[in-house]
Amino acid sequence: MNHLDYFASAQRPVETCVLGSGGFGRSFLAQGMRVPLMRARIAVDMDAEIAAAAFLALGVPTTEVARCFTADEARRAWAEGKYIAAGDFSSVVGLPIDVVVEATGNPEAGARHSRIAIEAGHHLVLVSKEVDSVVGPYLAHLARQRGKVATPVDGDQPSLLIGLITWAQLLGFDILAAGKASEYDFVYDQAAGSMSSNGQTVSLSNFAPHWALGRSPAMEIAQARAQACAALPQRCVPDLCELLVVANSTGFLPDRPDLHAPIARISEVPSFFGATADGGLLSGGQVLDVFHCLRRPDEASFAGGVFVVIRCEDDVTWDLLAAKGHVVSRDGQRAMVYLPRHLLGLEAATSVLEAAIHGRSSGAQAPFPRLDLVARATRNLSAGTVLAMGGHHHTIEGTAGELHPAQALAGGHPVPFYLAANRQLVRNVQAGALITLDDIEIDASSVLLALRRQQDASFHL
Repeated sequence: MNHLDYFASAQRPVETCVLGSGGFGRSFLAQGMRVPLMRARIAVDMDAEIAAAAFLALGVPTTEVARCFTADEARRAWAEGKYIAAGDFSSVVGLPIDVVVEATGNPEAGARHSRIAIEAGHHLVLVSKEVDSVVGPYLAHLARQRGKVATPVDGDQPSLLIGLITWAQLLGFDILAAGKASEYDFVYDQAAGSMSSNGQTVSLSNFAPHWALGRSPAMEIAQARAQACAALPQRCVPDLCELLVVANSTGFLPDRPDLHAPIARISEVPSFFGATADGGLLSGGQVLDVFHCLRRPDEASFAGGVFVVIRCEDDVTWDLLAAKGHVVSRDGQRAMVYLPRHLLGLEAATSVLEAAIHGRSSGAQAPFPRLDLVARATRNLSAGTVLAMGGHHHTIEGTAGELHPAQALAGGHPVPFYLAANRQLVRNVQAGALITLDDIEIDASSVLLALRRQQDASFHL
């Protein structure tokens, strides 16, 4: 596709506002200064000084950054052509914004921002997958009712994977599996006898026999590698959350609640992600999953990229493609097509422009709530415990995430992971139990709760 032609109908640059100036938001602002068809001169964070610091760090002169605390201040700064740093979305929501980029990662604040943005007549780019996992389909529905778009974002894996899946479907490929690499590689140093992942290194003197898949059953090697690397985390809540967003847009589903998540070399992926009858791990087709990229220190990373595993329908063609370096399974029956990158806010502009110029989402135009991300207690949790969301991965200590079929909120039903986040337990939860709606205290003023109840009613869950 010629991207310049695709967006050539733009009459003017698209005006944006980014909520959250952390890793994604800062990269969005940085690239926003370079995208000819987009402007990124409004940033909102918990404090106007935090947003201002992001602009200053990117080289914007101090005199060009206005710290705005009221709507009047924001309007004056806009008229003067200044960069606007605010601590409250309400002070800038009335400006002539085309697209709001919600990148706070905060479930409750993100839900509130999303509803305000849509009701104010703005398109919504939803970077905060925490919000998307609980109420994304309803936000898309709410936006459509107002002639606007709520969309996932290119630069994050869900949108990129949806794009790759639908590309493969358009071309008529039989997709057996689709997914992404986990956030962190497993880097094996044979000389040192160690494995490193996400800044943690463990001694693994017994890993060498498991380095190559060879002709061994995939399940056997997957289990051996997982056991050898037991000291390193092999499940990650963001992976589950992101695949939920993909499921809601594509209908593809995982075939186990916590994913297979094998530790695999790039060349092995299509061998692992085949049916069990063919020596793979999967029980069916169109399965969503994740792999941990296993590599040596001197080998290239998958870089958290996305992939589809497709059936090799014509032996002659795939023999030719394998000779050109395409990744084909050891039995020659499956191939992996992949994008080894996701560039955060640096490539978010394509979703922004698609929403503003074409009125289209980078995901499904009408996503359906197929899955819920829920929390299972990994230890006994006492009444009064706050399920604090924390860390880079926005996890909840003492719990693990799982993907289950979506259900309406009700007593006894598992509560969505990020609806439970930062809530207090009102009763004890035993290790191994799913956390339910009855287990948490949640204020009736919660916007996320209200949106979820509206989603349940709208989709008849």
